[in-house]
Amino acid sequence: MRFRTATTIIALAASAAFAQDSSWKLVWADEFDQGSAPNAAAWNYEHGFVRNRELQYYTKERPENVRLENGLLILEGRKERFPNAKHQAEATDWQRAPEFAEYTSGSINTAGKIAWQYGRIEVRAKLPAGKGTWPAIWMMGDKKANPAVRSWPFCGEIDIMEHVGKTPTNIHATCHWGVDGTDRKHRSKGGHTLNHDPKNTYDEFHVYAIEWDKDKIDFFYDDLKYFSFDIAQADMPDGSNPFRQKHYLLLNLALGGSWGGDMDDSALPARYEIDYVRVFEHK
Repeated sequence: MRFRTATTIIALAASAAFAQDSSWKLVWADEFDQGSAPNAAAWNYEHGFVRNRELQYYTKERPENVRLENGLLILEGRKERFPNAKHQAEATDWQRAPEFAEYTSGSINTAGKIAWQYGRIEVRAKLPAGKGTWPAIWMMGDKKANPAVRSWPFCGEIDIMEHVGKTPTNIHATCHWGVDGTDRKHRSKGGHTLNHDPKNTYDEFHVYAIEWDKDKIDFFYDDLKYFSFDIAQADMPDGSNPFRQKHYLLLNLALGGSWGGDMDDSALPARYEIDYVRVFEHK
């Protein structure tokens, strides 16, 4: 995989308004245009039933679910029976009890490999359609970059984009953080923008981005800034703040689950297409 130079990327993105702003410089990019799979130096695979009681089983290094194709990263959700490697005969929890999954999909992240604190993070992507689909672009505090990082929600979570097929006109942005010493208790604040033509969401590529500094995180859908988060809301009594530390990036296509809802199998296979990831910092 080739990580292009700032000169090349800015030339390619010259039509974007922010690219004309000389205060930004490119510091990292993945164009997904080399090889057949994500670069192992940058990306990890999630594996198994992971969170939110979602229906899909995330597979590892399986091109049917995660691959590079014609300069795109493809995350594909499929209706298929697949063995659960974490199955335990006596287990009762939703992650280990099933012997087989009925759906598969893909999720990759940069945890422990690449993380960022502040800047502009943008992803150009085309979303899948259909009830039950739940593509996302998001970030979480990176423990390798900061060993003091605690588990979710205290690590902080920045949802650059979430879309659930059951509400096709909504593009969501949310920040999550911990509120006290009791695990799993958290606060969240977010916003959404309306695309009154859902077909436009599914048939075209759009840029989903944040611009992040020590005071705020602004969220963008193409050139539209539709939500701004005041980071001071997450200040901790000890002076720390989960949004003033390095975060890693996640790209995934979930199916069903706590927010995705019922799965419409006619929507499958579902293709989530990512053209690039680009990270900029202020000069």
